[in-house]
Amino acid sequence: MMWLIGIGGALGAGSRYMAGSIISKRIKSSFPLATLLINIAGSLFLGMLTSLHLNHQLMDWIWYLTGIGFCGAFTTFSTFGYEVIQLLNAKKLKDAVIYILGSLFICTFSSYIGILLFN
Repeated sequence: MMWLIGIGGALGAGSRYMAGSIISKRIKSSFPLATLLINIAGSLFLGMLTSLHLNHQLMDWIWYLTGIGFCGAFTTFSTFGYEVIQLLNAKKLKDAVIYILGSLFICTFSSYIGILLFN
């Protein structure tokens, strides 16, 4: 089980890095849009996987690999926290508040949509 989580985590971390690089190159912004978009996508995917797992339509080993491992590493709270601190240090209070509230509500809603899609 730990190996599956580790493999999924490695794939999620690599995917997150690549997605973040691509988004940041295409969209130049001082707002941390790349992390927000990655966390929204990851929340949606985790919601879908959660629904399948809770309805016994997803084998445990796939849940460990994708839900716990991949999504756990693909979405990132630590980067979110770091970027909030960067915004606050740059005295961009409005952007920090938008980022915090937007992340909280949009990612939670994305998870809920993912659950509904496969329920």
